[in-house]
Amino acid sequence: MSVRLRLRQALPEAMRARDRVAVSALRATLAALDNAEAVPVGEAELRGLALEDSPAGVGVTEAVRRELSEQGVVDIVRAEAAERLEAAARLTSPAHAERAERLREEAAVLLRHLDHPRTAEGEGAAVPADPGNR
Repeated sequence: MSVRLRLRQALPEAMRARDRVAVSALRATLAALDNAEAVPVGEAELRGLALEDSPAGVGVTEAVRRELSEQGVVDIVRAEAAERLEAAARLTSPAHAERAERLREEAAVLLRHLDHPRTAEGEGAAVPADPGNR
C-alpha cells in the first residue's frame, strides 16, 4: 500500500479517535502532497487573455496534475516531519514547551507511517514482540 494511501486512510481513523495531533499532521502533509502535484502557472497565463481569446467549454481550463513517485511522496513526508522537528528544536523557551512537544508528536505520527507500513489486508511490516513479556 502506498504511503499516500496509508496517510489518507489514517486521517478518518484519527478523526474518529479525536486525535488532534494526528489529524493536524495528516491534513497538513496531505495538503503538502497535493501542492507538490500542482502544475506551475506560467507568467503568460497569469496575465490573462482578451475575452474573445478565452477558452470555452467544459474542462478547457483544467490542467493535468503532476504525479509524484512513491519516493517523491516519501521525501515530502520526511521533509514535513523534519520541518516539525526543526521548529520544535527552535522552541527552547519554557513558555513554548507544549507547542514544541506537539510538533514532536506530529513528526512521530508522520514517521510512524513511513516506518511501519501496513496494507488493507492488515499485512505489513512485522512489529517486534515486546521482550519484556517473555
